[in-house]
Amino acid sequence: MFQYSPGVTFVHRLDPRTKLLVQGGFAAAAFAYTTPRGLAALTALTLFALLVAEVDPRAALWSYRFVFPFLLLGPAVAAVTLGSPWIRPSDAVVPLLSSYRVLLVLLVGAIYVRTTPIRESQAAIQALVPGRVGRVLGLGIGLVFRFLPVLRRDLLTIRDAMAARLGSERPLTDRIRLLTTTGLSRAFGRADRLALALSARCLSWNPTLPELRFSRLDVLPLLLGAALLVASLVSLLPGH
Repeated sequence: MFQYSPGVTFVHRLDPRTKLLVQGGFAAAAFAYTTPRGLAALTALTLFALLVAEVDPRAALWSYRFVFPFLLLGPAVAAVTLGSPWIRPSDAVVPLLSSYRVLLVLLVGAIYVRTTPIRESQAAIQALVPGRVGRVLGLGIGLVFRFLPVLRRDLLTIRDAMAARLGSERPLTDRIRLLTTTGLSRAFGRADRLALALSARCLSWNPTLPELRFSRLDVLPLLLGAALLVASLVSLLPGH
């Protein structure tokens, strides 16, 4: 779920700048309207986007399973009191809504990653942020998108190797220590090899990137992204 998957869906054919605008507008609206009604509307929009992009919601949620403990920690801590009645569920409502909006933003981000080639993302960033800063950001984003799936596979390989050697019988602290140290060792090793490979290939600060063009397909998503941004700004006005 954290890498591009080729396809011919409506979302795949959109310009990456359009998708970035919609994603930014969605995130702004999610943080501006953290109410049950607002999050219900954004949930419907998220499900529609997942359907159009042909992204399985269950697979997307499973990919973010490591985030769930952190999202649930805030509401759990807020509900606990230092005296009677010890647990006050009403205090967990606001933190729970805040955690839920983060989950929605993550799902929309998964749609972008799943439907946008890395080179197009790099081209979009460099088009939106001119100059050396844009080139550095574009290069960094391209490397991150390429590097994260590799690191994830390394961690899964380490976990499977530990399980094959009865690592599951070890105490939890030992398993965490082994997974962390071995994972970091592999990550640093891959980073060194990546730096050597980039140097050997004469890394260019201005590579030839795909040409980006808006089409008629981008009109409605652009309007949607703009509307979400305007709605989030309107919420900041007095009386809202």
